[in-house]
Amino acid sequence: MKIAFAAAPDKAAEDALAQLKKRYGGASVKDADLIVALGGDGFMLKTLHATIGKNIPIYGMNLGTTGFLMNAYRQENLTERLEKARETVLHPLKMKARTRDGNFSEALALNEVSLFRQSPQTAQFRIFVDGQARMDSLSSDGVLVATPAGSTAYNLSAQGPIVPIGARLLALTPISAFRPRRWRGALLPSSSHVRIQTVNPEKRPVSAVADHAETKDVGEVDIHEETSLSALLLFDDSHSLEERIISEQFRP
Repeated sequence: MKIAFAAAPDKAAEDALAQLKKRYGGASVKDADLIVALGGDGFMLKTLHATIGKNIPIYGMNLGTTGFLMNAYRQENLTERLEKARETVLHPLKMKARTRDGNFSEALALNEVSLFRQSPQTAQFRIFVDGQARMDSLSSDGVLVATPAGSTAYNLSAQGPIVPIGARLLALTPISAFRPRRWRGALLPSSSHVRIQTVNPEKRPVSAVADHAETKDVGEVDIHEETSLSALLLFDDSHSLEERIISEQFRP
């Protein structure tokens, strides 16, 4: 098994990198069968973005804070853990944003695509699903579309639902909704095409963020799942991503 190691730019991860390479060797990414990523969820997300569509699995070991996308860090028996690990396939969201001046930008998101107000005033949105207007006016700090893998991240903090990995659903969730007050969002088929238009963007400017890629002053954003692309995650057999997402729903 050819293993490539990658580490977040901090001392704990870099020290672990040196120790693991000494113990197990280290292949280049282009020659490796898989990548072991050392760090936290942010570094894992960065590593997954770098390998989307390349068909190389990523096994994370947690040296960060939460480590929801990671496995426990242990140097011992790494090869055996990798051989027994279970694979989870993630399809990213594709965001196509049109700015107020008519320019376009595209980006991928494994967690969520979020739209945020850029001014002290609430933002206003119109929401279309598969070409049909579903909400003529949403006044809020923002709105997001999350994948199942991302449903336990910012989506959960915004009071959105946790979505099991195999559910083939997307979460559409408002961020601090002002009107309509009681709207808590929607669950959509993963095949849905979502279009979000900003209302009066000159007065109420909005930015769109696909994971870490931001486009400012957007007028309209199209979002859909890009099934032609995938990222591959590996988890210890005893604690799969599916199990983590189910367990998250029963936390006190």
